[in-house]
Amino acid sequence: MKITQESDYALRIVQYLANQEESRVGASIIAKEQDVPLRFVLKILRKLNAAGITKAYRGVSGGYALTKEPGDISYKEVIEAIEGDIYLNRCLANKTNCTRDAADKCSIHKKLLGIQKFLDEELGKARF
Repeated sequence: MKITQESDYALRIVQYLANQEESRVGASIIAKEQDVPLRFVLKILRKLNAAGITKAYRGVSGGYALTKEPGDISYKEVIEAIEGDIYLNRCLANKTNCTRDAADKCSIHKKLLGIQKFLDEELGKARF
């Protein structure tokens, strides 16, 4: 499994918002401070907004803010907002994806499933 650059940026954006004393920060400021292209920041913020992690505010005092306390937001939640469900292998998403049609008997599947559960737990525990 490899976290995409988009997810890496999303984690950095949420961390940045979590550290701000001002409750709302403009996308252009986030882009500049995090050295991420503005178009990419806006794309990521749309996904974070759709997932309910951030909220956009319009107007003179507008910008983006977290919708909950940083300690209530997990890394797993942010990554899944960007990428969808996280799986080490496609057979873990759905047993019918097994090319051998043997997910229930496969020792590799069972071991990867254990690792998957551990990964899910750890990403769920990692908070901002």
